Amino acid sequence: METITQLIFANAPYAHWIIFSALMLAGINVPISEDLMIILSGVLAANVIPENTYILFAAVFLGAYISDWVSYWIGRGLGRRLWNFRWFARTVSPKKLKQAQSFYAKYGFWTLLIGRFIPFGVRNCLFLTAGLGKMNFAKFLISDGIACILSNVTLFTLSYTLGKNYHRLIENLKIFNLILFLSFIVSIIAFIWYKRRKKSRV
Repeated sequence: METITQLIFANAPYAHWIIFSALMLAGINVPISEDLMIILSGVLAANVIPENTYILFAAVFLGAYISDWVSYWIGRGLGRRLWNFRWFARTVSPKKLKQAQSFYAKYGFWTLLIGRFIPFGVRNCLFLTAGLGKMNFAKFLISDGIACILSNVTLFTLSYTLGKNYHRLIENLKIFNLILFLSFIVSIIAFIWYKRRKKSRV
């Protein structure tokens, strides 16, 4: 990620193309942080190339959104054959995918909507699962589009506003993502515990 960051700043006038390309690679499960790409776009827009603010936002939004389609169609097209690829088997465990499938079965649309805000590889896992489960593509586009625009606008605006202190912003984002991820896990555990307790009473 450090190499990509340096490349983006060294080629600021073409940063939108680099960021878009990096996010497309993330769609095929290359470990590139989407959050970091959004932050870098906001920082560049605030400090380096303010004239390209709208172009940078368009690049980061379209890159994030379209790369989700890539993950969806990979899951839908290849299905279980994905685990024949060593690089995929190393980055997405069957256990993680099974958990995502159980969330889809229970919560449907809301799994994709809320999961869009969860980092640490959860996003791509959800998109692949949507494809594996042959979720209606129009429904996928709408739910993921809503979540994508909300997360991109929020993070881009925040990084643009606080752009001059982007090192601190990145550190705070890591803490925020960790808290968000842990809150998500605790909520799921609490919900399962509540369901089981209710069932045992009945």
